[in-house]
Amino acid sequence: MRDSLPARRWFLRGLLGVALCALALAAVTSAVTDDPTGLGPGNVSQPANGSTVVSVQGFHFRGVGNGKKPARLVSAGPNATTQWVHDGGADSRWYYDVDPLSDGNLLVTSTEPGETVVYEYDPRTRERVWTERFDIEDTHDVDLIGDDELLVANMRATNDSGTPNDRVFVYNRTQNRVVWEWVVRNHFPRGTDGGYSADWTHVNDVDEVGEGKYLVSLRNFDQAVVVDRSTKRVELRLGQDGAHATLDEQHNPDSLESETGTPTILVADSENDRVVEYERTGGPAGNGTWERTWALTGFDWPRDADRLPNGNTLVTDTLNQRVVEVTPRGEVVWEYFAPWAPYDAERLSAANTTGAENASVGGSNGPTIADLGASGRYAVSGGTNASDANPSFPTWVSRAVEGTPVETEVGSLARSYAHVTPFVRPVWLSSWGFAAALGGVALGLCWAVGEVVYRRGRIRRELARRLS
Repeated sequence: MRDSLPARRWFLRGLLGVALCALALAAVTSAVTDDPTGLGPGNVSQPANGSTVVSVQGFHFRGVGNGKKPARLVSAGPNATTQWVHDGGADSRWYYDVDPLSDGNLLVTSTEPGETVVYEYDPRTRERVWTERFDIEDTHDVDLIGDDELLVANMRATNDSGTPNDRVFVYNRTQNRVVWEWVVRNHFPRGTDGGYSADWTHVNDVDEVGEGKYLVSLRNFDQAVVVDRSTKRVELRLGQDGAHATLDEQHNPDSLESETGTPTILVADSENDRVVEYERTGGPAGNGTWERTWALTGFDWPRDADRLPNGNTLVTDTLNQRVVEVTPRGEVVWEYFAPWAPYDAERLSAANTTGAENASVGGSNGPTIADLGASGRYAVSGGTNASDANPSFPTWVSRAVEGTPVETEVGSLARSYAHVTPFVRPVWLSSWGFAAALGGVALGLCWAVGEVVYRRGRIRRELARRLS
């Protein structure tokens, strides 16, 4: 028995060495072969009717940019080929919302260290028409209402005492001042989302959906609300804090209306990795209920969804680094890859692409799912990243535990892993390559600890000898 112990130990070391080599080989292969940085088409079976403008968030860590994860605006043509690229410069930290204007220009929301920068950009001359700077950080959405007012979703704000002051406000460019504001803490209990914090609401979107009516996305509250400008009252509410079966940290809700006048909201339900549509039935805000009429799954942290005039939906599939146009039943007919972390996508009509006055612009300007007769739950199919034959590592883990007693716990961990690791994973490593690298590091550390434990007597004696 004693003679066999050293052989077993060396056999175990050999197995560990082979495993480490296999994991290292997988990571190196991924680093050599994976190229997720390029812009360009995926599967395109139906050319788009016009150009698609995409804001690419990019990634900075503590203000330091990553050249392989750039922040930029890009335009994709009908066949998903890149038409132009706009880089905001060395100081640009993030790109968020982009809104097409009726003259063909774009309203851009971006940030620089310590401030929000909003500007009108002319893609024909590649120049800014005007620029406004706000002493607020990480603003995701600013809209132009009327001719000279900016509607701003102001997150991560605090007053002089450090109390959250997250708000929506209207800034008049002519008067050079804030002319209206709606402060969230005046309308929600302090205990919402666990209580006040530095990022209490994460209010990430605001749209004017009627005369003096603003649709506000309170991401950390898991709800979208309609606020009346004159009364400041919440008139309509979709979702509830912590009710994740309805919404879970959503982005960019859009207001639609059916042919029968039924209020409808289309929203990227980000943490649920799906796009959903809800209809308001049964009466006014105080009495009605929301019914989910459509759900499309199979995305990875989607952050924008627009209903197009042809009934398809344009979805920004952020952590799959792409924008897709899908049919009501989930088939991808147009796909464009736009690393790193696309945030918003807007389809311009063919007329708007040429800069025609009063041309239809982006956003949700198509029919509701109910009007299309396509209510139901579907899974996205047909895109490059939608292949069941090549799932990402966390997707594979989730599928592996389906139907087991640990499905909920492991699935939740896999989803959290999927949403966090892209922000720390080197751009030259695929999902599987990064998992292999992490596995190799973990295995190597365990091996090292095991060797220290096994040789602790010898190590102790050697230390005693050197110290004596």
